[in-house]
Amino acid sequence: MIIVMEANAREKDIEEVKRVIINAGLDIHISTGTDRTILGVVGDKKKLGGKPLEMMPGVEKIVPIMNSYKLASRTFKNGNTIVKVGNVEVGGDEIVIMAGPCAVESREQLFEVAEVVKISGAQFLRGGVYKPRTSPYSFKGLKEQGLLLLDEVKRATGLKIVTEVMSTENLEAVAQYSDVLQIGARNMQNFNLLEEVGKIKKPVLLKRGLSSTIEEWLNAAEYIMCEGNYDVILCERGIRTFETATRNTLDLSAIPVIKENSHLPIIIDPSHGTGVWKYVCAMSKAAVAAGADGLMIEVHPNPLEALSDGAQSLRPDKYNALAREIKVLAEVCGRKFNGD
Repeated sequence: MIIVMEANAREKDIEEVKRVIINAGLDIHISTGTDRTILGVVGDKKKLGGKPLEMMPGVEKIVPIMNSYKLASRTFKNGNTIVKVGNVEVGGDEIVIMAGPCAVESREQLFEVAEVVKISGAQFLRGGVYKPRTSPYSFKGLKEQGLLLLDEVKRATGLKIVTEVMSTENLEAVAQYSDVLQIGARNMQNFNLLEEVGKIKKPVLLKRGLSSTIEEWLNAAEYIMCEGNYDVILCERGIRTFETATRNTLDLSAIPVIKENSHLPIIIDPSHGTGVWKYVCAMSKAAVAAGADGLMIEVHPNPLEALSDGAQSLRPDKYNALAREIKVLAEVCGRKFNGD
């Protein structure tokens, strides 16, 4: 449930409500706005023993939450969450771009892509170093060597780094070198990993599972937030359906659904969402028009020789052209874009 305090509630009134909740053995999460304080109560409210909290001084109203996710709910926080990564804000007025190769393959490849995407307005360099592949015989990443290459590129270009963490075993290493921890689609319901990521005070990019509902996706975000990390960015990357024309079915309707039900920012990955480079540009523009806060796009200098997902990667010239179109579209939609 949500406890909404009065606009003029005294600090001691808020503290008293907190004391009652904590003494009942429930968890409490606080959202402090400009006008009022909202207390999110997590746990079985029966532990309160029927105490009429609405009668306590300073309490305006009690709002029950029907959804299984509470902290990620817009009921808990009506305004939009803006996740700050250094000087970059995800969820604000600006369309944020995370671009780069699916997998880090070499120093030359990484630097070439980084220079291209930075010039065209990307704030983040994406690149996998631990790669969860469907086939055990596919390239599974450079691992620690890849992290060192990402760190080198970051220091040279100033781009923020987003890369995937696959397990609790490599969490510490990935957290040391990345600015955003990515949880991939296959790990969306790896609850042990979600809890451990939630204990690290670093932004998390949570991709939607291949066959997950939006409610399941938001509950996965709840696992992270319950551990105290509220800096969660949602990423729609396509879901598995009966359709075979594309690799996945990109669910663009997830954007307005998330915006209605959650305060968390949402970005779109049209590369995995379609699996076909020719469709990436159209779906990128559609995502911006639908209200997405950003895009995650795969870019490779030579997709034909890519060790991972070359078929869905844009060549640098195609990415540059897309960035120019995104800039125009963003202005039409009342948003900003950093690209030239």
